[in-house]
Formats: sequence, structure tokens, C-alpha cells
Amino acid sequence: MRFEEFAAARLPSLLRYAVLLSGDREEARDIVQEVLTRALVKWDRIGQVTDPFGYVRRMVTNEFLSLRRRRRVKTVPLGPEAVDGSSAPHAPEQAQPDDDLWRLLMKLPRQQRAVLVLRYYEGLSDLEIAEVLGRRTGTVRSNASRALAALRIELDEPAAGERIFL
Repeated sequence: MRFEEFAAARLPSLLRYAVLLSGDREEARDIVQEVLTRALVKWDRIGQVTDPFGYVRRMVTNEFLSLRRRRRVKTVPLGPEAVDGSSAPHAPEQAQPDDDLWRLLMKLPRQQRAVLVLRYYEGLSDLEIAEVLGRRTGTVRSNASRALAALRIELDEPAAGERIFL
């Protein structure tokens, strides 16, 4: 398979995967663009492996994990409020049911988030996740367990200021 065919066929799934990891569409595009640029240079070798998509997915995962380590300056995304000078927050048109879960997922450490995305979004087994992340299967299970426990705690706790009446 030629690189152009691979990129055309797999770009949407790579972008979705990167968005789930990073939580930011622009950062996801940067990650995928960087990875595909490096993959193009090495395509003679990557194209020969049994599963080129798995190889490139691992490159995306590694880029996401290393990007967080390399970043020294915190970036501040500019939204419409910053452009027009208005600082009043605006409510979303319609609340999405996944918003709370998405927000909680973004609070998880990188490794734990990557494990959950690979397990529940990509549908990989613990062994496959271990191969993608370059970790042992026990570490994958441990990260998944800790991430799910953290999500359960956050989902079970009442919101600040919310009173529980018995």
C-alpha cells in the first residue's frame, strides 16, 4: 500500500483517536500531522510491517505522551470571547450528556487516559494496549483500574454546594 492511500484511508480514525487522547481538536491535528510527516519519511519500512495502522497509532500515542513532557509553556486557547473582547461566559446551546464524563476523562493522567481510550474506544485487549504503549500488561491493567476508580469516585461524589437529603 502506498503512503497516500494509507493516509487517505486512515486519517479520520487517527484524528478521532488523537482528539480522544488530547481533548483538543487543534492539538490532535498537530499530533497527527507530525506523525504522518515522520511516517512518510519512514514509509518504506512502515509499509512492510504486518499492521501499518497499529504502528502509526503507536506513533500517535507516543507523540501525545512526549508532547506533554516537552511542553514548557502552557498554551491558552483563544475563543470567541478573546477575539471580540467580551469576557462573559456563554452557556452551550444544548448540554451534551457526555460533557461531564469527557471533562473527567481529561483530568486523568496521560497514561491512564491513553489506556481507557485504547480499551474502550479502540477496543484493544490488554496485551495489544501494552504493545501500543510499550508497557507490561500488568501496568496496563493497573492504569485502567486506577483510572476507572478515579472516575467512579468523581461520578459518585455530589457536586460542590449540592445537598444530600435523607
